[in-house]
Amino acid sequence: MAQEIELKFLVDEAGVDALRQHLSSLKAEHSDAGKLLNIYYETEDNWLRRHDMGLRIRGAGDRYEMTLKVAGRTVGGLHQRPEYNINLDEPTLALEKLPAEVWPNGELPDGLAEEVQPLFSTDFLREKWVVSHGKSQIEIALDLGEVKAGDYQEPICELELELLSGETADVLTLAQQLNQTGLVRQGSLSKAARGYHLAQGNEERPLKPAEIMQIAPKSTIEQGLEAALEKALAHWQYHEELWVRGNRKAKDEVLAAIGQIRHTLMLFGGVVPRKASAPLRDLLTQAEAVLGGDISAHDAAFNVAVTQAKLAFTEWLVTRGWQPFLDAKAQTKISDSFKRFADTHLSRQAAELRTTFAYPLGDSYADQLPRLTRDITCVQLLAGYYNRAQADAWLANWLGLRHAILTRQHIEIEHFRNEALAVEPFWLHSGKR
Repeated sequence: MAQEIELKFLVDEAGVDALRQHLSSLKAEHSDAGKLLNIYYETEDNWLRRHDMGLRIRGAGDRYEMTLKVAGRTVGGLHQRPEYNINLDEPTLALEKLPAEVWPNGELPDGLAEEVQPLFSTDFLREKWVVSHGKSQIEIALDLGEVKAGDYQEPICELELELLSGETADVLTLAQQLNQTGLVRQGSLSKAARGYHLAQGNEERPLKPAEIMQIAPKSTIEQGLEAALEKALAHWQYHEELWVRGNRKAKDEVLAAIGQIRHTLMLFGGVVPRKASAPLRDLLTQAEAVLGGDISAHDAAFNVAVTQAKLAFTEWLVTRGWQPFLDAKAQTKISDSFKRFADTHLSRQAAELRTTFAYPLGDSYADQLPRLTRDITCVQLLAGYYNRAQADAWLANWLGLRHAILTRQHIEIEHFRNEALAVEPFWLHSGKR
């Protein structure tokens, strides 16, 4: 088994030659472009996908390799996941050659070998540069081609940084340098993710409004912080992709994602000092200034200020950039129960909402939109331990109030304000339970 650590970028198609020229200027071991054909497999009921697995055969010349990737962690296009590679004499699956440990029950499931069938393919040219950076050896791969499933296809124009040996931090610092070219942006959709989408009919991807964050039982405050930040980053990248693909409404969700990051930093401000996130918040401000202007989706996505903010945020999250700023007391606090933290802060957010909207505000409701949005976001980050239906019902009226204020529906504003104030808390230790 190998631990795959790679960072994926999408490349501006108009800038491929300029990027290649930049990469060729690096002190690196260069390999000319070679053709790679990958066939991905799946069962009719998506058994592999449901178990967070990806199965493919890759062909390069007369060499073949079967790869199974299993569940890992993806943050801002940085993929960290175990993979198992088996050399093959011919392009035919041989699942029995994979170690038993890869399967959920410790053995190859009955009938799986017969059920998996080709689902989609990727056919591309890969040009490589291997560089020494910091303490690491990193492979830079430029992939140009297409992913195909049935009658659907879309281009591949990507750059991947894969850690061959050394430290993940070196991949991120090299990425910061490449980011300055203005020719790349972090990609949230892997080749496999795009192939699955094409195979399922290539329907337009929907907007995804923020929802209540689900988090593992007995999580620490630090784990809650990481989950909240990963959630916001995923929201940003998903909707940036939709915006680039032509959905103009997705821009609002990109800005909302940046707001989620700010609200998360505020929520955890009693544990992580502001100086730990100060450089990050400055970069977010610069990105917001760019996105707030009249700019096309393409130009926004490849704008260096925007890509720099997203990449810096990824690095801060992956390397836990807040840790050097924590003293012994803060270390103890951040290791405490997220459940207790959530209970305390749910009551605080609710108290702020009830105080702010206790009485009609006349023409001043719009002034309270930032506070209302922040409190709603914080409740969504804190409510995951409780009954989802009850939490959604409590939030629904505050979300309704926010929408009514945005759309200036004065009668609806008072309706939702009264309903929101009347709903009982759904969490423990609220003073009413």
